[in-house]
Amino acid sequence: MSEIDAGDLLPNDRVQQSVLNGDVTQLTRGASNRYASEGDTFEIEGDTFEVTSVERRTLGDFTDADAQREGSESLEAYKQRMKRVHPGDFEWDDSDEVLTYQFERRD
Repeated sequence: MSEIDAGDLLPNDRVQQSVLNGDVTQLTRGASNRYASEGDTFEIEGDTFEVTSVERRTLGDFTDADAQREGSESLEAYKQRMKRVHPGDFEWDDSDEVLTYQFERRD
């Protein structure tokens, strides 16, 4: 367990603000890099968050509930957002391996 920089896990200010507001409680990133471990903490504007789980999975494992934890209204909306934020040749491939990080605000 260590303290990490929020920017190492959360890719931009918009995502960090969404975490701070409670709209995002999970973030999924490509499996080629590990950005945090279970028990790591990070701080946003004085509030501390703890990574409660890190799970290796595939995009095909995703559900509407996952999409909602990531700030989208549905899995389809999440897929469309991923295509917008990953310019170029991004294609949703159910077999792509990813790491899903879940986190909670700590008192």
